Amino acid sequence: MGQLLTKAAVQSHYELRFENLYKGRRGFSFPCDVKGLVDIDALSERGRSNYYYARVVMGRELTMPIVTRVD
Repeated sequence: MGQLLTKAAVQSHYELRFENLYKGRRGFSFPCDVKGLVDIDALSERGRSNYYYARVVMGRELTMPIVTRVD
């Protein structure tokens, strides 16, 4: 059974999501691992800029991030 869980985890992708606190405005999502760690070096320049922006405004414009599994 442990092998099945490991295989499922490998086939799953995770995202770190910041939802916007205001309706009708966009949030942000970034690829991450199961713990919510984002590989900054793998992001594009714009992706890194958006990630840093999301971190700065969380709690004011964006929610605290959540890790979601994307199959």
